[in-house]
Amino acid sequence: MAKAYVEPAVHTLRPDYRALLVLAEGLVPGPSDDVSDRLLATATAKARQRLGDGGVDGDLHVAAWREAFRSFGAKPKRTRSSVEALLRRLDDGLPRIDRLTDAYNAVSIAYAVPVGGEDIDHYEGPLRLVRATGEESFDTVDKGEPAVDHPNHGEVVWRDDAGVTCRRWNWRQCVRTRLTGSTTRAVFVLDALAPMDDDAVHAAGAALAEALRTTSPDVRLTSRLLGPVAT
Repeated sequence: MAKAYVEPAVHTLRPDYRALLVLAEGLVPGPSDDVSDRLLATATAKARQRLGDGGVDGDLHVAAWREAFRSFGAKPKRTRSSVEALLRRLDDGLPRIDRLTDAYNAVSIAYAVPVGGEDIDHYEGPLRLVRATGEESFDTVDKGEPAVDHPNHGEVVWRDDAGVTCRRWNWRQCVRTRLTGSTTRAVFVLDALAPMDDDAVHAAGAALAEALRTTSPDVRLTSRLLGPVAT
């Protein structure tokens, strides 16, 4: 995590972008359970209160992410930010995926911030956010079968030495580094744009730490904020 960075070209696109990275070691993976269900239920109530009568369309952070997607050519109605996709599922009820994913999804909806989790033991080289050349590989699934896709030229992607780990900033994660039933070490990425300030990002990070400790009492956590100049 110490070598993770955001490419200057990304900050040229969005100078207000920051990423809070949270490294978690000693995680206890497993299927969704009563603990993760309570986390999501509590977060759902908080999200509904936060959105109020304005709904998803009235949330300023969601609106900022739509503009960010448009800035590199994505169509936000077709490829929504991860947080907007989750918030739009509140009425139907969020799916229960596994206890670790449920925990970070709970923080995502409660704080209206995109959050992703990656198995760090499947990384090759440092994590970084870049503008894609279009030649990078992206491991995915097509019609139930393993497949390799490629980002568009100029698309904002998270990647490592082996290829793209998440396309369109926070839209879709790759298969290779996704959390599984054997994940014990992971890096969680919280993506922030104005109007979400550093205090709010750190508050969401603290909530994630609390959620992870609830699911994994002996978890060890470290964090790092990446801004326009890596720190």
